[in-house]
Amino acid sequence: MDAPRLAAPVTGAVTRFLGGAGLLLRGLGLYVRSPGLMLLGIVPALITGALFVALFATLLYFVDDLAALVTPFADDWAETWRSLIRLAAGLAVVGLAGLLGVLTFTAVTLAVGDPFYEKISERVEDRLGGTPGAVDVPFWASLRRSILDSLRLVAISALVGVPLFVAGFIPVVGQTVVPVVGALVGGWFLALELVGAPFYRRGMRLPERRSLLRADRPTTLGFGVAVFLCFLIPLGAVLVMPAAVAGATLLARRSLGQSFVEEG
Repeated sequence: MDAPRLAAPVTGAVTRFLGGAGLLLRGLGLYVRSPGLMLLGIVPALITGALFVALFATLLYFVDDLAALVTPFADDWAETWRSLIRLAAGLAVVGLAGLLGVLTFTAVTLAVGDPFYEKISERVEDRLGGTPGAVDVPFWASLRRSILDSLRLVAISALVGVPLFVAGFIPVVGQTVVPVVGALVGGWFLALELVGAPFYRRGMRLPERRSLLRADRPTTLGFGVAVFLCFLIPLGAVLVMPAAVAGATLLARRSLGQSFVEEG
């Protein structure tokens, strides 16, 4: 199925970026008005979150050893310079792990909680007038496609993350510019993952949704970066994940030129 080509809005990029971030807030509003889905929406994220917190805590415990492992060339340096380069290496390791952790957390949580998040997305679409062009996709086929597309996105983000990891060694730039670029990259891939359900519901795969979201990149980045930053807050991923699914449904409908304003 070919994705329709939509012209990007004529408003400024900053306005669209903020509008994209606002979709997360609107998604939160839609989600909290469905009390029956709130608990179910949190459970998958809670399970996955516990696993990822344990993994990240383990990483922090061994980060000094990892920093030394990736900087063997500094073994004979003066202590001050060796400490500085390994501090930068440790920060780079944690930054790369954070970027990949957020993306893989989303992929795993969407897979674990697919029935719950599908129901949240459907409920949002029902409130907005239904799903134009919906197709009947068997559950297992949808899950298989979702997992394959998520693996592809994580692999691509890992390839992008390696240069960011290397750039993290650059003094000042590695601690200022790189985190910003990381948030933008992470936000883009997060948005691509989260909009999967409403696009699958219309029989559209990763290439179609990537093309449509690219047509209004500032809005997509605004939404994705807002979710990314929320996911970096302790327990933020667990609490925000269901609202992010609802907001992503709004983003998908917006990118398709369909109403994303609640009826009535």
